Amino acid sequence: MPSSSPAAPPVPGTVLGAAPVVLPAPGRGTDLPVRVSAPATGDRLPVIVFSHGFGQSMNGYAPLADHWAAQGFVVLRPTHLDSRTLGLPAEDPRTPHIWRHRVTDLTRVLDGLDALEAALPGLGGRVDHGRIAVAGHSWGAQTASTLLGARVLDSDGVPGEDLSDARVRAGVLLALTGLGDSLSPFAAQHFPFMRPSFAAMSAPALVVAGDRDDSPLSTRGPDWFTDAYTHSPGSKSLLTLYGAEHSLGGVSGYEAAKTTDEEPARVGAVQRLTTAYLRAVLGGDTSGWRAAATALAGEAYPLGELRSKE
Repeated sequence: MPSSSPAAPPVPGTVLGAAPVVLPAPGRGTDLPVRVSAPATGDRLPVIVFSHGFGQSMNGYAPLADHWAAQGFVVLRPTHLDSRTLGLPAEDPRTPHIWRHRVTDLTRVLDGLDALEAALPGLGGRVDHGRIAVAGHSWGAQTASTLLGARVLDSDGVPGEDLSDARVRAGVLLALTGLGDSLSPFAAQHFPFMRPSFAAMSAPALVVAGDRDDSPLSTRGPDWFTDAYTHSPGSKSLLTLYGAEHSLGGVSGYEAAKTTDEEPARVGAVQRLTTAYLRAVLGGDTSGWRAAATALAGEAYPLGELRSKE
């Protein structure tokens, strides 16, 4: 991980926000709305571009976004075309290509960073454009992974276009779906893009999986969600949360309908460990990451386990 020593992160505090900040999106059919969250104080702030899960929007995932912003990160959450707030019909010609529009949404956010920074009063000049991470949950994790080097295989198993982005230094991938060789018949029919290859995903990433996330999209069990760690090269860490289902305790919102395993302590562990990881990989604070890992392992009743590889 980097050994540089940027300015110390601000003390957790007040979070400011602006939404919707609308970015022009030619060819998308509708412009791209983004929610900007940032700490009220601090300079040289790193950036997290977050991709939501299926049907969600820029208004979701407050347990993560608010925490990260309070800890000194600028968090940018676009609303993808599959959001229930847009109501895109199944027969819309964009529907089969939403996975690709999602990736373009994230690159548009990166392209529009100056405009997003200017949209929140007081944020201008405080953002470090050289320290950018992507993060996402579920389908959003697959979207984010493509900017780290993951690719989608075609029906013959040939990797598709390389959509990685050199501006992105690291990622946090929450409940990321695994390889496509074990898709359920339903998933194979309706989600043909869910055939990732992680062979070229060399950028640093923290993969977070629940050991009770038994998905109907796969014929395998919860270990399917660890494939990105197992099958990717480079520096990776895997956080496996005990008792966690797909919501990982409620990362998208404690009262969200899909939060089947609500557990604030588990969400707290995700908050602490993702924050420590991002500070390490974006800013060189490896001592904080080591301390967080040690604290997790030393708990009387651990919430999960952490593994890492280089």
